[in-house]
Amino acid sequence: MIENLQDFTTSLPPLLQWLGVMAAGAIPFVESYFGSVIGIFAGVPFLLAVAAAVVGNVATMVLTVSVTHGVRGRMAGPAKEASPRRQRLRRSFDRYGVAGVSLLGQTVLPSQITSAALVSFGAPKRTVIVWQVVSIVLWGVVFGVLALLGVDLVGSR
Repeated sequence: MIENLQDFTTSLPPLLQWLGVMAAGAIPFVESYFGSVIGIFAGVPFLLAVAAAVVGNVATMVLTVSVTHGVRGRMAGPAKEASPRRQRLRRSFDRYGVAGVSLLGQTVLPSQITSAALVSFGAPKRTVIVWQVVSIVLWGVVFGVLALLGVDLVGSR
């Protein structure tokens, strides 16, 4: 999938390749980190590749948080039994808070899922968005720098 996204981005006219990077960054599990890598490997300048991947990732994360917050506000009733993965995420939330889960959560789950879970646990919407943006930017920059240094993070050609 990563190679297909890179091929798609490369196939776009050079002035529009950032749109391909932004679209890749919006996809869960690709996010800002692999979106940055895709952009850099496709020849998009570093700052533009990272910025486009971050914007795509942030847009879908904010949309997810807003929808989850709205649904949570309308839901009332008994809580259902949580899945083992959700229970583990809840324990992490209780232990590390919004900042810790936001910064480290992307090593396990996409920011969209992590942020939705945080809001569903009762974390303030604004706090979740702020810490997720910090995390998305950090991960995008770190992976972008690694790609710029020539580290092949996605098994590209």
